[in-house]
Amino acid sequence: MNARVLVVSGAASGVGKTSITLGLLAALRRRGLTVQSFKVGPDFIDPGLHAVVTGRPSYNLDGWMCGRQRVLDVVARASAGADVAVVEGVMGCFDGVDGVSEDGSTAQIAKWLDAPVVLVLDVAAAARSAAALVLGFERFDPALRLAGIIGNRVGGATHARWIADAIRGACRAEWLGAIAHDPSLTLPERHLGLHTAAEGALTPDLTRRLGDAIGKAVDLDRLLALATPIDAPPSTVGASGTGSAWTPERPWPRGVEGAHPVPAVPTPATARRRARIGVARDAAFQFYYAENLERLCEAGAELIWWSPLSDPDVPDVDGLYLGGGYPELHAAALADNASVRKAVRRFAEAGRPIYAECGGLMFLAESLEDVEGRVHPMVGVLPASVRMRPHGLTIGYAEVTLAADCPLGAAATIVRGQEFHASTLGPVPAAVPRVYRVRAAGGGERAEGFLLGRALMSYVHLHFASNPSLAGALVDACAASR
Repeated sequence: MNARVLVVSGAASGVGKTSITLGLLAALRRRGLTVQSFKVGPDFIDPGLHAVVTGRPSYNLDGWMCGRQRVLDVVARASAGADVAVVEGVMGCFDGVDGVSEDGSTAQIAKWLDAPVVLVLDVAAAARSAAALVLGFERFDPALRLAGIIGNRVGGATHARWIADAIRGACRAEWLGAIAHDPSLTLPERHLGLHTAAEGALTPDLTRRLGDAIGKAVDLDRLLALATPIDAPPSTVGASGTGSAWTPERPWPRGVEGAHPVPAVPTPATARRRARIGVARDAAFQFYYAENLERLCEAGAELIWWSPLSDPDVPDVDGLYLGGGYPELHAAALADNASVRKAVRRFAEAGRPIYAECGGLMFLAESLEDVEGRVHPMVGVLPASVRMRPHGLTIGYAEVTLAADCPLGAAATIVRGQEFHASTLGPVPAAVPRVYRVRAAGGGERAEGFLLGRALMSYVHLHFASNPSLAGALVDACAASR
């Protein structure tokens, strides 16, 4: 039997849809169901929290970066063997790449999947007016299957009854329940979003209490009945046609205090291993799309976890992948680990491939100035400094065209990704080659993607599913460095 799917969306950002999604995942697992989760958009933090609850990797679904067919493929493939798939939306239901299209929105993904949408409302300051909001969502796009409503932060039984009566009297969507206002169920936040799974933000106790809240307040039987079957995939092979599977859970690397186990990366068969790639993964570096790791393995990479925070040396590998994260919060510890900084610099000077994005770029810079103004030495591959800004974010989608050959492929290769950072990069010498032409969604074009030797550094997080050739090119580059 195929898994059934539903989408949890919000009327806006900040309505509590992540907490409700996590509680729903926990409540469904208590019923003995195998649950597969997904996250709409380019978010890294929520999928990591999902994985803590489900014990399975959570995949990003992004219409702008990856397109319809790849979204449908990953949902069908990842949901094989699951009983139910839960897709958490991004921002408000109709919010996406701009103000005129549905591209990149939760609504787009829900319609592609022909999946029902459960809308989360923050009703703390509303009663009958909640029905007007729901009615507006129903009429805004009649093609969207708005099937159920969950009220969040209600003030009590009477408040919940008024809202339920109003929605039942005016709307097609079904009232599924109301969650009482409870600050203890709130996940901690910082400048780039929620605290992460690597930091133990979702404790077993909080997971239990979230599951309790959803199990008591939401009609789970009716919610499951609203879910619709996922179309059967053409096969169960992975994205590159090689049948990669995820291995059992393993803990985060050393130095991550109180962290939960997370699903490990897939491991290719020994006969297919063409290169070993060291993936930095600890409290400072943890932002990776599940599909990026999976596609690398399908292309023949053996991925080796390592920690720039606590390991004294780089592992015995052919290339390095330094993802995003929070190096700014751990700048002192990274600076203190002089041996690993020297080892990474030697690795780069030896001409071994390094792919570094966002936090990885910050680590490879000359120095990192934190929000208190303290300057910490970093690896020094990129001759420029990075400074944290006390206010403001750089955020948005980006399309990248390779202007020259590099470890990710040949010139003219096109790939999509996104930027999300609160730091700024100081002047980079003109002599440093730029191999990216970055076009912001709806904006201008700039040169970026700094290539020194075989070390490629950028603020852009690329999604490898937006161009299937990327993973193979990076594995080829690493294999050639042996």
